Amino acid sequence: MQEVGRPVIHPWHCDQYGHMNVRWYAHFFDDANFSLWHGTGLDLRAMQAIGVHTVVAETRTRFVRECLAGEGYVITGAFTHLGRKSVHSSFEMHHLTTGELHAAQTVYEVFFDSETRGSIEAPKDARAVLAPLVVESG
Repeated sequence: MQEVGRPVIHPWHCDQYGHMNVRWYAHFFDDANFSLWHGTGLDLRAMQAIGVHTVVAETRTRFVRECLAGEGYVITGAFTHLGRKSVHSSFEMHHLTTGELHAAQTVYEVFFDSETRGSIEAPKDARAVLAPLVVESG
């Protein structure tokens, strides 16, 4: 897994219970997903050039420990599966100082044709870039 984000939790990220609200986990993990893709060279512009992009079909988030205002975190991520039409990635959010796991997310994306607005097989060029990057999840 590689580092793909370093969020800092601010008071406006917190709810009435004093910890970060779930909507912000989605925000930080989504930013991390974009960073993961940018690291491959298959960012939005590169994908548009070949007429495809990916869409998120599902996310699963596991909340382990509260995130509190004033604390820093590091998000790591990796591609964990490359299917015929899909790619999966996993992310973990660890406390910057203690290293403790606070949350984890798995993202399931589908390759999508920009014109037909439907799922398609992963393009050959994208597969060539992604296949060597896939790590075993677990």
